Amino acid sequence: MDFELTREQQQVQARAREFAQRRVAPIAREADEHGVFPLHLVREMGECGFLAGPIEPSYGGAGMDYVSFALVYEELGRADSSVRGFLAVHAGLVSLCIRDWGTEEQKRRYLPRLAAGERIGCYCLTEPEAGSDVGSIATTVREDGDDFVLSGEKIWITNGNIADVAVVFATRDRAARHRGLSAFIVETDTPGFHRQKMPGKELGHRASDHARILLDGCRVPRTAALGSPGEGFKVAMSALDHGRLGVAAGAVGVAQACLDACVDFTRRRRQFGQRIADFEMVQATLADMACSLEAARLLVYRAAWLKDRGLPTTRETSMAKLFATESALRAASEAVLLHGGRGYSSEYPVERYYRDIKGLQIYEGTSHIQRIIIARELVGRGS
Repeated sequence: MDFELTREQQQVQARAREFAQRRVAPIAREADEHGVFPLHLVREMGECGFLAGPIEPSYGGAGMDYVSFALVYEELGRADSSVRGFLAVHAGLVSLCIRDWGTEEQKRRYLPRLAAGERIGCYCLTEPEAGSDVGSIATTVREDGDDFVLSGEKIWITNGNIADVAVVFATRDRAARHRGLSAFIVETDTPGFHRQKMPGKELGHRASDHARILLDGCRVPRTAALGSPGEGFKVAMSALDHGRLGVAAGAVGVAQACLDACVDFTRRRRQFGQRIADFEMVQATLADMACSLEAARLLVYRAAWLKDRGLPTTRETSMAKLFATESALRAASEAVLLHGGRGYSSEYPVERYYRDIKGLQIYEGTSHIQRIIIARELVGRGS
């Protein structure tokens, strides 16, 4: 086994780190406090080749391997989870979904603009009564002449208010559950596509754009269908495999940021006449944090490595997502504790890491769902 990154992967990592620390990190606190996504970064990410990393150059992408793309997610997550979350939806759930399931016409029409940041994508799956249980989707689709007509409600749609393109899931027959689902590419200026900001204030990812979307007789042409009729569940699950890799890698970035902050703080903070880094209990905490971080990183890189080889990755991606988010959650909790009163204030970034990481446990399937996926991959389904 070779654990060394290739020269090309190291170059991508360095470019992503430089962008994240120079362009993203300095504005992360302000964006979080004001709850406004830094839209000016979208075109910049496109120029860097981040918006559609694994997409083929013929469609405007950078042609990255998945390990390289995981490195991009990690570095962005280390700086700001809201920006990393934007990318996971825009690229992982939308662009890669269109690449995997779209017609040649759809790929030519949408992928280059998404890759350049000329268009923004959102992924409309979650509903008030359908999150983990995708088969309970209530948004309906009916045929009317040469068109499809969509009606229903979607919630917690990241990028929803700023998106130009939406991948929307709807059912032809609610009784058929998973087998009744179909997917569609919907342009958000289509009549009947209405959106508004989600009510309340998020615990974390406060700079992300989260929308409630109402589809009121939203009419789209037959060419908007993504995949074949009834394949919506397969489309959704394959997209979530891409998105989960982004969440897992982002969680590694959060854990790294927590460790960096704690090492720096414990070296500088003095109590009882010495650095708190010299207390054995503090050292034990830092050691555990570092070990969990490296284990999570290896799980993420392995899942990405398997994707690069065209092998099935559902179990490995779920394992990476589960372990990385849970590890980062512990790291963020310990980071706040080690910072004491300072960690309880937005003056230090560990407070934001603590709020943000909880969302990563939920997005693209909760930790409970990841455990179910992993277990079913191990033992199968009962008869």
